[in-house]
Amino acid sequence: MKFDTAYSLSLDDKLSIYDVRDLNFDETADFDSDNDRFLCPNDACRAAFDTDNALSTFNAKNVNYLRTPHFKNKSTTRHIDGCRYASTHKTATAESDDEREENFPSEFVLTRRQYERKTPPASAEASVPQAPAKTPSNRASESHGSNDSPPEKTSVFAHPVECFVSNIDDKDKLKRMPLKIGDHTATYWTFFKKIEYLQDNKGLIYWGRIKAIKDYTSSFRIDFEKKVWLDKKPYSVNVYLSKKLIENYRKRQAFLEQIKAAVESERSLYCFFYGVTPELKQVPSKKNPDQTFGVFSANIENLDHLIIREAPGVQ
Repeated sequence: MKFDTAYSLSLDDKLSIYDVRDLNFDETADFDSDNDRFLCPNDACRAAFDTDNALSTFNAKNVNYLRTPHFKNKSTTRHIDGCRYASTHKTATAESDDEREENFPSEFVLTRRQYERKTPPASAEASVPQAPAKTPSNRASESHGSNDSPPEKTSVFAHPVECFVSNIDDKDKLKRMPLKIGDHTATYWTFFKKIEYLQDNKGLIYWGRIKAIKDYTSSFRIDFEKKVWLDKKPYSVNVYLSKKLIENYRKRQAFLEQIKAAVESERSLYCFFYGVTPELKQVPSKKNPDQTFGVFSANIENLDHLIIREAPGVQ
């Protein structure tokens, strides 16, 4: 049984697997999922067992991944009768680690979620308190709704992106599922805009296949394969990532590992970003500095809102 949300014993809160990934890579956070214990998100089910009745994680610490991250039951994990996370409550189709992301957040929150640790971190060998698991505090219940319902909001960009990518073959679903970002509400299908159509609307999640990534002295430049047509002329599209921005990024090490692997990769990679819209700019020609050429370009302002990844099935 795979699921998106679990109760973190150390943080006394319900976290999505994407929250866990975000914390694992955050160099300013005192967190390591290997040293935490994750329990059933169903309050009644969790209260019925001690804290040894834990779950495991899948793709919680891999910088790059293809298969959807999730929590899952161990062979020893138990649930009360009627718990939706019990193995006997699987769907008719056999579940596997390759299943798509089914937990669609209805809102992408632009302010990063903050956590307050309730239990000191412990090593994998040391013990996390062994008293019976308690019902979450009011803070935990308020932040993620009642009982075991999946979170309706997320501040981790990877979550809506995974929903889109893993369900790309089900356009009807993407056209049904609502998503709110800031004051703008639309469907997932509408919010995710191919880079070549970026002129259609501003404030969307733009994405496209990467043609090349250039490593310059002060920045990386991501060139997209598709061009934007304007007045019957094609224009290249790119975004710049400031190395100063990366140096001060809270997930610096993980991001550098990701982009350096992308620079050297021969696989098809895609870039998804939110927060800026490439605009037509005139750039001096290297061969003829007195001449300029047009290109749609933007400087990425928030690395939390950019992802480079493989996306099987995406065209």
